[in-house]
Amino acid sequence: MDVKSVATGSFQEVLIEDGFFVLKIQNDSPHIQRVTREIDSSFIQFHFCSKGHSKFIFNEGRYALEVKEENSLLLYNTQVDLPLNLELSPNSWLVSVVMTIRKFHSLFSKEADYIPFLSPENKDKKYYSQEGFSPAISVILSQMMNYNLHPSIKPLYIKGKVYELIALYFNKGDETDMEQCPFLVDEDNVRRIRQAKEIIIARMAEPPTLSELSEEIGLSLKKLKEGFKQIYGEPVFTFLFEYKMEYARRMLESGQYNVNEVGHKIGYSTASHFISAFKKKYGTTPKKYLMALSNG
Repeated sequence: MDVKSVATGSFQEVLIEDGFFVLKIQNDSPHIQRVTREIDSSFIQFHFCSKGHSKFIFNEGRYALEVKEENSLLLYNTQVDLPLNLELSPNSWLVSVVMTIRKFHSLFSKEADYIPFLSPENKDKKYYSQEGFSPAISVILSQMMNYNLHPSIKPLYIKGKVYELIALYFNKGDETDMEQCPFLVDEDNVRRIRQAKEIIIARMAEPPTLSELSEEIGLSLKKLKEGFKQIYGEPVFTFLFEYKMEYARRMLESGQYNVNEVGHKIGYSTASHFISAFKKKYGTTPKKYLMALSNG
């Protein structure tokens, strides 16, 4: 691997309670991102790759597990520590739920026999499990990655979503998707809505109208609007605005483009319109933002 292509990445960690936390790891760069964190043998780990591709490395590189998009990895070993040593491919998102085994047991104290690795013969053994996950879980992961809430509410929101996520992970019944989101029962609908997101990002300078987008992905306007908000947490063009502003911010920070070029790249016909939109999002103009960066 070309060392130059590997960046040491950061992650957002949300503490649910003592011995129970969530990691949100998002690599929107064109480079592989490496993330490490100490996790000892008292913890059980659930990793959900909602987008892209991730590789978990063990024993100083002697062993690796690859997890593809819409797949999960469960790690549990009471005998040895399993620190997080992750390589996240470009344009990949991962949500990790990590809790002490004691905490995990308490969630299922009445149903311990239902969870395979809580049985007496398994409770002190290592347990690794890889599997795909349902559209219902995709929805929850997207909500966790895209929520826009006041900081004081964030831990409560994430806590609720984590409990929902773990419950659905272990629910192998046939009605899971129906309970979670009635019109997204069909996985094809979820695929079409994801396609809609990719289309508006690829054509952000001249995006299609909602009606055109609906026709292009083959989904009714109502299902597109409701489904997009359910999966990505925001209406289509609110999501696109947020994406464009983040894209513009990164272009400016690269130092390779001036304000006019950035505005044109993301679809603003005049610099003044772009400056106004940027100020609406960040509370300052692009020029002042860059000045603050250079002074900081």
